[in-house]
Amino acid sequence: MQYRSDTEAVEAFVGKYKQLNAEIGKIIVGQNDTIKDVLISVFCKGHCLLVGVPGLAKTLLVSTIADVLGLSFNRIQFTPDLMPSDIIGSEILDESRNFKFIKGPLFANIVLADEINRTPPKTQAALLEAMQERQITAAGKKYELGNPFFVLATQNPIEQEGTYPLPEAQLDRFMFNVWLDYPSFNEELQVVKQTTTTSSVKLSKILSSEEIVFFQELVRKVPVADNVIEYAVKLVNKTRLNSEFSAEVSKKYLAWGAGPRASQYLVLGAKCNALIHGKFSPDIEDVKAIAIPILRHRLVLNYKAEAEGVTVESIIKQLL
Repeated sequence: MQYRSDTEAVEAFVGKYKQLNAEIGKIIVGQNDTIKDVLISVFCKGHCLLVGVPGLAKTLLVSTIADVLGLSFNRIQFTPDLMPSDIIGSEILDESRNFKFIKGPLFANIVLADEINRTPPKTQAALLEAMQERQITAAGKKYELGNPFFVLATQNPIEQEGTYPLPEAQLDRFMFNVWLDYPSFNEELQVVKQTTTTSSVKLSKILSSEEIVFFQELVRKVPVADNVIEYAVKLVNKTRLNSEFSAEVSKKYLAWGAGPRASQYLVLGAKCNALIHGKFSPDIEDVKAIAIPILRHRLVLNYKAEAEGVTVESIIKQLL
């Protein structure tokens, strides 16, 4: 893929992003912010956690995105009896009595970890290395995962029975925590009309894996003004209780603030948000646009916040 200049590459990126949105829109009705956040995490080499009640098309959204991106896709249904070897693979004896490694479903470009909070911590931890290092270790050997590689996980917020909450270290590996809401009345009408007939939609592949890797590099090349980086880092510092920038609302309602990974993702996400709007450098508005899904799962409320019904979103909005 050759573009004469970065300007031309940015224009191509904006065009491809619009095509992706249009193609995904043939299957997914509404959910525009969710689609934008998932695509930003893809172009930033991040992972995404989708949280919503059953029936909001979380799984359908992920498989649709995999289809239009032309990437290999595996779905892992997380259950209480799932073992680490079920997702990373295991060694077996072949005909000549030699051990041979059989790759598990993690070896794909897009991995859907469905209902990730249904599996015990042992199996959740097997995902950690894959998400951070983009490799897995089995029987002392390292195996590289695909490039690009994304984990898109779904979580059901209402059923607490038989679930294992994700530990903070694992939550921190996700770039975005995206909350899906119920569709509006008109959107639901459209969904019902689309899904209760015999018609089926054929999706086109918009991007190849090589193009995705190219655009991921393009996002990282975007220059950022010092004041924008300072704003992002200061915003994260406001959430910490012992920082010189600590905000009063954080001291009052938070038990724990966000780590440095939040600052990195705020800047990366702002770069990508700027690009999809055809801008060559992000401003503070781009940081604000992606702050809530990036910070939402990195702040831990204290007892006072829970007693008074204060939400993480309301705290982030005050900090912004």
